[in-house]
Amino acid sequence: MEPLASKIRPLSLKEFIGQEHLVGPEKPIAVAIEKKHLFSFILWGPPGCGKTTLAKIYSKSLDAQLYELSAVSAGKEDIRRIVEENSWGKPKVLFLDEIHRFNKAQQDFLLPYVERGVITLIGATTENPSFEVIPALLSRCRVFVLNELSSDEIKKIIKRTGYKLDAKSTEWLVNMANGDARQAIAMLENTQLLYGKITLENLVNTLQSKFLRYDKKGEEHYNLISAFIKSMRASQPDAALYYMARMIKSGEDPKFIARRMVVFASEDIGMAQPTALVVANDVFRAVETIGLPECGENLAHGVVYLSLCKKDRSAYNAYLAAMEDAEKLGNLPVPLKIRNAPTKLMKELEYGKGYEKYTKDDLLPEKLKGRKYFSPKKEDK
Repeated sequence: MEPLASKIRPLSLKEFIGQEHLVGPEKPIAVAIEKKHLFSFILWGPPGCGKTTLAKIYSKSLDAQLYELSAVSAGKEDIRRIVEENSWGKPKVLFLDEIHRFNKAQQDFLLPYVERGVITLIGATTENPSFEVIPALLSRCRVFVLNELSSDEIKKIIKRTGYKLDAKSTEWLVNMANGDARQAIAMLENTQLLYGKITLENLVNTLQSKFLRYDKKGEEHYNLISAFIKSMRASQPDAALYYMARMIKSGEDPKFIARRMVVFASEDIGMAQPTALVVANDVFRAVETIGLPECGENLAHGVVYLSLCKKDRSAYNAYLAAMEDAEKLGNLPVPLKIRNAPTKLMKELEYGKGYEKYTKDDLLPEKLKGRKYFSPKKEDK
């Protein structure tokens, strides 16, 4: 039976919900479709934000032959088969989902076909392509960043399913979906199949049902990584190791786990143990170099180390506070004495005048004089 998400998938940009910065009037993908511009690109964004749908709409608009592969299970032979297949004069568009799961050798194999225009590549990824796609391939693709769908956009998609929900059920479903349209649609479909009626109680029961399973793009992915981080934060290496093992067992990319550890080293440990960042980075490099299954040992080593480190979020909190002021107050004038003065005119305007290397004067903009962002954590007695 065809999944509901597939049945209600938009067939044109007029039906597409969200990503106005890409598909709105005069925006890049809209213009490309209107002008039938054939080029390779990568769609980078969270699960359920429309990456697959956009690839299908784009391909259809160019009357191209669309081939869909998942990098989790595809390999060189699949690429070779597409290259050799007769497309009857139509351009060949390859939609490669989870392109970050293609290793370097597989990406190297794909590269010349993209270079020569034999294949137009549309990659989809939830991971930063700068880290996951080889430079040569990345340089031949434009990268479009997709945003998590807003609550209002999820509500519009819920209406498209045809199911009738009351206000409380709708709000609960929107919050549960967390910007993921596929989650919302799957929840509705499974609730209808299990209970025959959409109610708030039935939705909650469906979420807890042992018959419902989410893939790595779904809720379980986020539950496990959340539990993993929170276990390290609570200095509980046993729990952290368990959730790490669960992720690896389920097929999670070990580089994703290692990358979260690098973030954790600065965000949660910070100034309490500055060398934690060095360890986390070395674990990430080891994972890149060695790969599974052996890199599990490197991950375990890093997880135990990070879990047992003292925690200090003062640097991270300071960054958040500074960012809040930067966003709220805009471009405040930089004090003249610390401005760059590369020209004679700038020097005449007193750029850099009175600058002292080791001054104790407050160097913040006038409106922020005296503001303190960083407050060192006091040692526990």
